[in-house]
Amino acid sequence: MAKLNLEIVTAERVVYSQEVDVVVAPGTEGELGILPQHAPLMTMLQPGELRVRQGGEEQSVFVSGGFLEVLADKVTVLADTAERAEEIDIARAEEARKRAQSRIAQPREEADYARAQAALLRSLMRLKVAEKSRRKRPPTHQ
Repeated sequence: MAKLNLEIVTAERVVYSQEVDVVVAPGTEGELGILPQHAPLMTMLQPGELRVRQGGEEQSVFVSGGFLEVLADKVTVLADTAERAEEIDIARAEEARKRAQSRIAQPREEADYARAQAALLRSLMRLKVAEKSRRKRPPTHQ
């Protein structure tokens, strides 16, 4: 079966680089599914969960926005920030959510409100990706 070469990169690092079967990304117009042999495409991403299917397994990566390009069975994601589900610090994301909600409750000016809403969306998406990943994993016995 044909595969896609997926690479997710940020300014700091390569977050993911492997052959995969399917990529489902959070496009600005909704979820975007990409299979091998997909037509060339370039689109913007919104903050959300990027899902990768490889064999029978699915992995999640949080992306905070950026661009996605499809060319000849290669998918490149240039993300503002990206974290694999297992890398997400839930306590840090929860604190970011609380800070954003507090700023929304007491906006000083329109720009502050918009930034707080964007921060809230990013923290909620981070928490969603992390929680979903942790529910899939079997509990470890110590």
